[in-house]
Amino acid sequence: MKAIIFAGGVGTRLWPLSRRSSPKQFEKVIGDKSTLQLAAERLLPDLTWNDIYVATGERYVSIVKKQLPKLPISNIIIEPEAKDVGPAVGLVTVSLLKRFPNTPIVILWSDHIVRQNDLFRKILQICTKVIEQKKNKIIFISQKPRFASQNLGWISYGDSILQKEGIDFYSFEKFNYRPDLKTAEKFFKTGHYCWNVGYFVTTPAFLWSLFKTHQKEISETLGKIYQSSGEKGFQTALKKYYPMLPKISFDNAILEKISKDDALVISEDLGWSDVGAWEALKEALQSSPSQNVIQGKVLVTDCRDSLIYNYTKQMVVTIDLDGLLVINTNDVVLICHKNSVPKIKKLVESLADSGNKHLV
Repeated sequence: MKAIIFAGGVGTRLWPLSRRSSPKQFEKVIGDKSTLQLAAERLLPDLTWNDIYVATGERYVSIVKKQLPKLPISNIIIEPEAKDVGPAVGLVTVSLLKRFPNTPIVILWSDHIVRQNDLFRKILQICTKVIEQKKNKIIFISQKPRFASQNLGWISYGDSILQKEGIDFYSFEKFNYRPDLKTAEKFFKTGHYCWNVGYFVTTPAFLWSLFKTHQKEISETLGKIYQSSGEKGFQTALKKYYPMLPKISFDNAILEKISKDDALVISEDLGWSDVGAWEALKEALQSSPSQNVIQGKVLVTDCRDSLIYNYTKQMVVTIDLDGLLVINTNDVVLICHKNSVPKIKKLVESLADSGNKHLV
């Protein structure tokens, strides 16, 4: 198996820790390692560094090299400019297609938490065996829902059609993009729905066939990159043709168009969380709704349900906080209610327009 970790997003909702110069996946959100480092280390018991690839933007290559010094430089797939996830997955596909057309690959993301690492690795091992037998499939590795989330996509699935080593593979029904609360509650209560966390196992050849079937123009442009000869020719074609691609999500480009016969679904409790926003990080780390989540030099008195992160040498002292976020960095202090996190993205945009671009 080859693993591709995507590490190109900016992560505005985790500001002021996450900046354009150093997004969330490169920061120490949990403990003393970045989520990119944790994502790579999660794979190492079963894969070697030669089996791991990182897809990222040009401006972040030096950070990837620094944080993953054992990763071969040739295993960094560089996106010349941001074109959303659809073209990024397409670029990864053509990058691996010549070398490993029928080798199982897993698509992963660098800004997630997975607490059940042993189960996760077991699932990858089993998926490798299944894809080696069923090369024209995508297997979605999904999180069994913990609550009725409006912020995540959901996958509906049918009966178990295959079981291996205690893991059920269900028939795929459809994608449901970020439902409203009422619909999410229905999904949660009904069962046979799971969170789409963006992880899947397939082969480069089958993934490429899906691009050619569902995104003809994109596949034709990517095909010109694929047909280039040699590393120099590939880089020349990449810089010439990649900017021509449209900005489109992978869900819209491919996943929402695949047929029921194309996919299988695994729904397990991976202990998965997306740390894309402060309230999501808080939910992932606290054992109860009233618990505080703390990192750095912090002293709390009579506080509950709050997240206090201190990335400076100063002491942060809080008293009588309830449901607040306090994030202290060297140049910015953010204090807001946990329910106000959706406003952060707009705030960051206004900073860029008001002469404070260096803080974005």
